[in-house]
Amino acid sequence: MNIDSSIFKAYDVRGTYPDQLNTDVAYALGRAYATLLIRKHTGNVLHVAVGGDMRASTPELKEAFIRGVLESGVSVDDVGILSTPSLYFATAFYGYDGGVQVSASHNPAEWNGFKFVSKFGRPISKNSGIMDMLQMVESDSFVPIDSAHAGQLQKRDGVIEALVADHLKLGNPENIALPKRKIAIDCGSGMASSDMRPFFAALGIDIIWLNETPDGTFPAHEADPMVAHNNLQLQEAIRTHACDFGIASDGDGDRYFFFDETGAMIPQEIVRGLMAEMILRDNPGATIVYDVRPGRITRELIERAGGIPKMAPVGHSLIKESMLESQSPFGGESSGHFFYALPYGTFEAPIVLVSNVLRWLAEHPGPVSKSIATYRTYVNSGEINTKLPNRETGERILQSLRTKYHDAEHHTLDGLTVEYPDFWFNARLGNTGGATLRLILEAREEATMSRMRDEVLAYIVAEIR
Repeated sequence: MNIDSSIFKAYDVRGTYPDQLNTDVAYALGRAYATLLIRKHTGNVLHVAVGGDMRASTPELKEAFIRGVLESGVSVDDVGILSTPSLYFATAFYGYDGGVQVSASHNPAEWNGFKFVSKFGRPISKNSGIMDMLQMVESDSFVPIDSAHAGQLQKRDGVIEALVADHLKLGNPENIALPKRKIAIDCGSGMASSDMRPFFAALGIDIIWLNETPDGTFPAHEADPMVAHNNLQLQEAIRTHACDFGIASDGDGDRYFFFDETGAMIPQEIVRGLMAEMILRDNPGATIVYDVRPGRITRELIERAGGIPKMAPVGHSLIKESMLESQSPFGGESSGHFFYALPYGTFEAPIVLVSNVLRWLAEHPGPVSKSIATYRTYVNSGEINTKLPNRETGERILQSLRTKYHDAEHHTLDGLTVEYPDFWFNARLGNTGGATLRLILEAREEATMSRMRDEVLAYIVAEIR
């Protein structure tokens, strides 16, 4: 089959509908995913869960994908329209052999995609099956269709109810009285409200909801809180309603961002460091995994709490794989993913996360901005993206940066990390977009950050020419 191979990313399949991703591609992906599982579990009768988000193209892509899985001899439970973490939960909690979410996460309305997991919600990434599926699709090398042994399709209801009940206990095992803070939540017209609404209803906390109705056209703004202008509505609501803090989620509900009472976003490196401290209370000496993008406060908070910091390449699947390897109870990514090792699997668990944030707030009464201020010890540039003519140019620039900053300490776990005593940066090629070089620079002082950010960025731009 002719297919645009660029839709096969490091940790999912994602592209524009219908030119890159259509029902023919979705059907072939269903055949490839089933083939991948069958070849891994020879002789077993297999059963997977399939869910989807609120995008207009999701129903037909999901139907075609399921048809491909069924015709390959694998049974499917359709778990409905839900968030991606809810799909992971269903896969692991109910003991399926795998699970798939039809979603393009935070991408605009014309996009869609597929996120794949195996048993226990284990991620399938470029290292563990996605590139194998590409090869199968390109060569039509699937298991034979045997109509006498086709899979069976049925629906499973009650996933959200089970998720909320279980994660309420896991997020607050000691049943501590959580503070009834005034909270504004922007769901970005995505799937976050499907699990956040029943969660907060169970706590008896009134919420100021923004864009809580799932709508794949994203009428208010795109569902990507990493883009500053997408947060303006939430920030205004926090100030207008005198909220104690705010929460924003992306389109498929697997990335979360937190804001103080002034509307300022709390840096993810601080959030994950504080959440790591809480986890380490019950898991002394444990390994905590986080991505290579600068955020030194994370490492310092982990070490202060007696944990072992471990960096991993960027990407939710890659971080989860690293957590499983090191038996880590918690991990965090700069893009807003937070992962928990649950009794049945390791993946994003927003209810557990938000419960822990509320528990932390219970221990730190008063303005959130004041409680967070002590952790704002470094100055971070945020992610700066530079478009490239091709990925080969990016590889050349990374090598050139290594030569230019030859007297620094270097790491090459994901792209190039350069460390000096007073500033440090990571430059890497993006995994989900086209040819893009992503730079984040951090420093001890604002002036140093600004100066070195501009220097490194100017060098990158000059090298493109």
